[in-house]
Amino acid sequence: MSQKILIADDEPNILISLEFLMKREGYEVVVARDGQEAIDAIERERPALVLLDVMMPIKTGFDVCHEVRASETLRDTPILMLTAKGRDTDVAKGLALGANAYMTKPFSTKELVQKVREMLGQTP
Repeated sequence: MSQKILIADDEPNILISLEFLMKREGYEVVVARDGQEAIDAIERERPALVLLDVMMPIKTGFDVCHEVRASETLRDTPILMLTAKGRDTDVAKGLALGANAYMTKPFSTKELVQKVREMLGQTP
């Protein structure tokens, strides 16, 4: 059975690219286009991993990360934050809110796939 990944990003091109990439790698993919959709999808789908954009409408990736970590049932969900905000303070904030890892855009698809596998405990 393939593992389920939630991709939360408000940028359609990035969403389509990431969805294609993760499906090609054999993962089941669920998408969310804003922070509230992401939280609803995490609660409903219980993904093995969340790829979470920081800058999204309604709720930011930081808000989503905070809510997931505050939830008794969701707190162990691995979160990889993806963002164009690569300043050290942004990275520190994401990690402080409980993100397991942080990648800045633009990123190499090869590196992203490697990171996803690593976070899901899979060997390449």
